[in-house]
Amino acid sequence: MIKLSGPMLAPANGGAPDSAVVLLHGYGSDGNDLIGLAPHWQSALPGAMFVAPHAPVGTEMGGFQWFAIDWTGDRVASRQSGVLAARPVVEEFLTDLWTQTGIAPERTLLGGFSQGAMMALHVGTALPRSQQLMGIVGFSGAYLPPEAFGTGTLAQPPVCLVHGDCDDVVDPNLSAEAKAMLADAGFDVSYHVSRGVGHGIAPDGLGFATDFIERVSKK
Repeated sequence: MIKLSGPMLAPANGGAPDSAVVLLHGYGSDGNDLIGLAPHWQSALPGAMFVAPHAPVGTEMGGFQWFAIDWTGDRVASRQSGVLAARPVVEEFLTDLWTQTGIAPERTLLGGFSQGAMMALHVGTALPRSQQLMGIVGFSGAYLPPEAFGTGTLAQPPVCLVHGDCDDVVDPNLSAEAKAMLADAGFDVSYHVSRGVGHGIAPDGLGFATDFIERVSKK
């Protein structure tokens, strides 16, 4: 099994970590991209360590990918097969993190952007109930539900979805569909649309996610 690694930031309070934020980057990027979210969230989670692993596979254009995209064929099918193939790598990363630090799953936030958001949403809702996360934050993503979704056997952490309504890379309707699917299954879902924003994270979306993190971290 491939072992992931990437940039890491120690807790802002200078103590031993009492929580963790794992950030999954988008296609063609790397962990140095999303670790930049840490300063925005450290006040909400001063005891958290932040880690942004590089995805396991390189792309022809540079950077890394969690899974290959079929640019000329069925992108939906490539997403579905891709998240299933990449899930064990992310799950093992989380398990190793918990074992090595003693941080509990319920004190772990899993976030991601674009392809990383697809991974975060899929992995975070495929875990058993005994490993329910503090929350999941998905920017500009889509939801590919795990096989046992809706059966009551899997974790149901609170979920935050943020998407720009002018995104021409990942259809913003995919986050709306994710909201409906998760809410219908009983998830606590926070959903925000950034008006006039393309494939990126705007200040209003970042602020919405920060408010979500402040709320779930107090539970």
